[in-house]
Amino acid sequence: MFRIATLCAFVSLLSTAPAFAQLYDVRTGDVSFDKRPRTALKVQVDGQATAVREFLQAWMKQSYNVRFKTGGVFGIGKSDGLAARQTPASTVSGKLIDLYASFVAPSDSVTEVAFFGGFDDNTFFSPEATPNEFGSLRSIAQNFAGAARLKAYRDLIAEAEKKLKEAEKEKEKLDKSTADAQRNTTNNLARMEEMRTQNLANRRQIASDSVALGKNIVVRQAAQLRLQRRRDRLTALDRKN
Repeated sequence: MFRIATLCAFVSLLSTAPAFAQLYDVRTGDVSFDKRPRTALKVQVDGQATAVREFLQAWMKQSYNVRFKTGGVFGIGKSDGLAARQTPASTVSGKLIDLYASFVAPSDSVTEVAFFGGFDDNTFFSPEATPNEFGSLRSIAQNFAGAARLKAYRDLIAEAEKKLKEAEKEKEKLDKSTADAQRNTTNNLARMEEMRTQNLANRRQIASDSVALGKNIVVRQAAQLRLQRRRDRLTALDRKN
């Protein structure tokens, strides 16, 4: 019950957070490709760029059978983009098309994904020139935004569950430590009581032994005096004989 209530409260907090209201909104914009501006569909999603790129790559393969590849599509030495050159994508066009995705990180926890493409290196999609293809690309971007939102919530819930499990594990550890300390304290108190009782018995024994020792001194002195008298008498008898 505690786990469910905690997770529900966590999700409720996320659903009302202002940051989420600014994400997952697909809009038209420009990206630089081959040193020229290209019309693209942009959407900001929660997550670091590397993780978002990996998710998009897997999602496109699963959802549209489009196999994005990394590297070398946005300039020499740059590998932060994805490209699927001359790939079939029936949801966009009956022809082979080029699809691209670029990634920019406005913050450590947010990534902006830009979708764009065309029939070849000279013909890129735009709302004016290819409205149908551009509209289909917008649908892909919107579907990705929805999938990325669900993934973000699932990841946050998984993180919350992990933290909760860690807290519960720590609680069990602390409970065990407290129980051990209480048990040790009880045992120590019992031993202290035994020692106190033994000390009282020892003091009584010491007092009793002290009295007995005093009597023993008198007895020893009397015995010693008696022994000395008998030795003296024996010596006197020996002289007469």
